[in-house]
Amino acid sequence: MPLMPVTDSMFLLVETREHPMHVGGLQLFRKPEGAGPDYLSTLRQNLLEATEMRNLFRRRPARPVNTVGHLAWSEDNALDLDYHFRHSALPQPGRIRELLELTSRWHSTLLDRHRPLWEIHLVEGLRDGRFALYSKVHHALLDGVSALRHLQNMLSEDPAAMDCPPPWGARDRQRPRTARGPRSPFDALGRAAGQLAGLAPAAVKVANEAFREHTLTMPMQAPKTMLNVPIGGARRFAAQSWPLSRVRAIASAAGVSRNDVVLAMCSGALRDYLIEQRALPDTAMIAMVPMSLRKPSEGLAEASGNSIGALLCNLATDLADPAQRLAAIHRSMCDGKALFTQLTPLQTLLLSGINVAALGASPIPGVVNNTRPPFNIVISNVPGPRRQMYWNGAALDGVYPASVLLDGQALNITMTSNGDNLDFGITGCRRSVPHLQRILLHLDTALAELEDAVR
Repeated sequence: MPLMPVTDSMFLLVETREHPMHVGGLQLFRKPEGAGPDYLSTLRQNLLEATEMRNLFRRRPARPVNTVGHLAWSEDNALDLDYHFRHSALPQPGRIRELLELTSRWHSTLLDRHRPLWEIHLVEGLRDGRFALYSKVHHALLDGVSALRHLQNMLSEDPAAMDCPPPWGARDRQRPRTARGPRSPFDALGRAAGQLAGLAPAAVKVANEAFREHTLTMPMQAPKTMLNVPIGGARRFAAQSWPLSRVRAIASAAGVSRNDVVLAMCSGALRDYLIEQRALPDTAMIAMVPMSLRKPSEGLAEASGNSIGALLCNLATDLADPAQRLAAIHRSMCDGKALFTQLTPLQTLLLSGINVAALGASPIPGVVNNTRPPFNIVISNVPGPRRQMYWNGAALDGVYPASVLLDGQALNITMTSNGDNLDFGITGCRRSVPHLQRILLHLDTALAELEDAVR
């Protein structure tokens, strides 16, 4: 019965009906040429017959689930695959609108803790002939980066390849570990103690940047907004793609990173949306930007669990000029990244915990309504496939992430690169964020304004 790392078990501990703690994703595919009317039913049957399964997809919380289940995993050796992998059809007229509404409902429901914590829905009925996969996996099993890496592991660059594994399978077996001599447990304890001892000078660096140099964005500086309220359990989900070339051109012209441009897109969209709702704060909104702490050498099939840092970024929503907003975002991100590069991974993880620690008090009645938020929104940019990818002959058309929400954080924007496109997934509290789909229109406007600003 393997124990859970604290970074994984906390996602089970904080989960409630109002706060489902799974990450999700909606993928769109174009059927291969010559696919007949039984293509999807045959595909599903073939996938159900696949016997190879990653151990990750057999894990469930140890029983009883409300005590030991928060601390340890058990393995389900009699997994009911037909329960986890479902075949669904859209109501007519089968537009993307119906697909997003169905995705919103699926993303609102809790996973069954008496089973392995994942579901996958194969969806047909789109009037343009495409099909979709919606998947959700508990955050205790995978973070967004490891989920995207796992998706890439099941895809192929070869449109003729028909040996792609199912979403729960693995293309490559885990690489053998390099043989090492036996280590004393005191070695690991000594290394951890050395890392913790380094927190004191790390804290001095943070204090110097924040209070003396005034360059670092810190928690509790964010203004109160309509997005920072208690939330319900129902979700809305919206998605759209933009050409990655447009983002690259702006980044090159302005001398900033592509992620800076994406954050500026989100900043402009939030500003316009809140103006529309007559709710724009006078001071700049703050975003929490997750940063992966995984090593680039970590293989696709190895990615699991959670390894994320948290960087706070000034979104400069108080500035009307898009060029000035982009410059302010660039400075804020550079300052945060410069500090993080001076820290060890453990120090980064622990100091990231300071940035999000206030969220731990959000379930306490009255806290969200009567205190300032640690930040206003989470905006994630997760690397995805760099080329056109295929799954058993079907071309991948879109990858749209769906994320988690918490009390005081009613909106999440997550995007991923997908070949020549940048795919956005927006998750919002159905009660607290009206007309969520209008944020897509504002993102398009913000991108056009940035293009005009750098010409």
